[in-house]
Amino acid sequence: MSTGLAYDTFGTPRPDTYFQASETKAPVVSERFDSKAQLDLRLK
Repeated sequence: MSTGLAYDTFGTPRPDTYFQASETKAPVVSERFDSKAQLDLRLK
């Protein structure tokens, strides 16, 4: 099984979709229960 097939089968995002091209490090989330909203703001 190739890695790409596992991403497609389980519906998980591929590693290159976690970060935008201009970013060099992972985003820092400061609020545990508001993390999705913080990440959504980053993508806008």
